[in-house]
Amino acid sequence: MTRGPATPLPSPKARRRLREAASLTQTQLAERVGVAPGTVRAWESGRTTPRGRKREAYAKLLKTLAEEEESAARQAARTPQPAPPPKTEPTGDRASAPEACTRAEAEPEPEPEPVAMPMPMRESAPEAQPRSTREPVPEPRPAPAPLTPAQAFDALYEFSAPALVRQTFLLTGRREQARESVERAFQTAWERWPEVARDRDPVGWVRATAYEYALSPWQRFRPRHRHPEPPPADPGDRTLLNTLLRLPPRHRRTLVLYDGVGLDLPETAAETEASTPAAAHRLLRAREAVAGRLPALADPQVLHRRLAQLASNERLGAARPPTVRRGGERRARFRTRAAIAFTVALIGTTALTVRTAPTHYEPPVSPGQAVRGVPPRVAPGSLSDEELELRQKLRDQMQDGPERLSPQLE
Repeated sequence: MTRGPATPLPSPKARRRLREAASLTQTQLAERVGVAPGTVRAWESGRTTPRGRKREAYAKLLKTLAEEEESAARQAARTPQPAPPPKTEPTGDRASAPEACTRAEAEPEPEPEPVAMPMPMRESAPEAQPRSTREPVPEPRPAPAPLTPAQAFDALYEFSAPALVRQTFLLTGRREQARESVERAFQTAWERWPEVARDRDPVGWVRATAYEYALSPWQRFRPRHRHPEPPPADPGDRTLLNTLLRLPPRHRRTLVLYDGVGLDLPETAAETEASTPAAAHRLLRAREAVAGRLPALADPQVLHRRLAQLASNERLGAARPPTVRRGGERRARFRTRAAIAFTVALIGTTALTVRTAPTHYEPPVSPGQAVRGVPPRVAPGSLSDEELELRQKLRDQMQDGPERLSPQLE
């Protein structure tokens, strides 16, 4: 089967304008469509897009609001506006002004000659008026100066860092790791601040980065991970935290985002990079696991309150914004210097290799082989009797060989 094209929708700004023109709140619009108010807020901000039957219902409702707005505009255009009452002048010369206007409309007016425009008269200064009739003129307020990038970053950090540390503690169960994850996420945000500042949800961007760093599998290989931290003092908080840590990381993250932070299901699915059905399945499995160990938390509202209470009971602080920014800048400088050093070393090694490399082919030398049957080398010395006799015999014989041989009969 082939799926048909999706129902077209207006832009997010047009959706909000239509809702406000109909004098509807987000809650009222959500009740008419059958969704949560947070979902309507996400649709109007452009973070998410409706799908399926909700998209069709939302598009139909927006079309109805647009038609109502057009009909109201047409009706207002047809309604005649009441004419303003004629002005009465006390003098006789000005009383005949309507008749003069009527005659001027009946007779065509000759085209006027261009004349020089007189300079406008200055109004009397406020000092010339009586002091009793003078009204105080309010001084114009200066426009607020735009925030610098550092000030905007500090405001975002002070607003969201404490809550993010508590949320990350629910994922890891470690206080120092939660602080470090949030600080590292904000340092990454400061390195990529133009992108984060233009993001629709900067807090969500930092939260996703902090969660990814906190749930990284490389954390288990750190030496600090081998030493457990002291558990919460309350036995109920300790049991709930152990139950959360027994969940798979994906289920734990989905549960914290939906029941802890309070995000909608599509937003939770988008932040965990999963489909909406997959996020719903993970949420149900996580709730079943928590309810199986703690039956009192089977109600989602009770679970939400207990997660918030568990996160708020821990004394989790965050560093100051300037400290986080300086830490990120130091880390960026270290990476830059390390990259430069590695590049210089690579260039030097390449140059040395090119300088010392051979320029022509040299065949390899074959391995040597042992020669056998060679008499041993003897040092020079006196000849033996046999050698003397042999030498004398060779001297007595003819040097040019025997005489010519001739055949003879025997």
